[in-house]
Amino acid sequence: MATRARIGLRLSDDSILSVYHHWDGYPTWLGRILESHYNTKEKVEELIDGGDMSVCWTDDCFRNSDGKIEKKAEYGPQYYSERGEDCPPRLDNTIVEYLDKDNNEEYAYVYTRDGEWKCFDMNAFDQRKSPELVEIPSGALMA
Repeated sequence: MATRARIGLRLSDDSILSVYHHWDGYPTWLGRILESHYNTKEKVEELIDGGDMSVCWTDDCFRNSDGKIEKKAEYGPQYYSERGEDCPPRLDNTIVEYLDKDNNEEYAYVYTRDGEWKCFDMNAFDQRKSPELVEIPSGALMA
């Protein structure tokens, strides 16, 4: 089962450019991957530039016509565009728009202008609760 997330970059005008991330969006995995491997503005911009993705850190390709999963030469994102879909980044004018619970993601990440990742638990399964800031555990998962 997926743990849906959104990965965003806060821009100079306080708008947020973001993409959807389908698998393993919880802070103990995605949060740590973002902090370990996407820890500069340039790396975050490159990640988001590819559009919505299945996962941001894998060496798997999507299944080929024979139904086999091939391996990439190195770890990185698995973008939906790799299988022919057009899913460009989304621009929200404010953090309030970005954290809209109608998006149905379980977590939302924001790379701040200070160069830090912030994670919000969207409380997707409790409509009475607002999104809340949660800690991203420290430590890298993969080299």
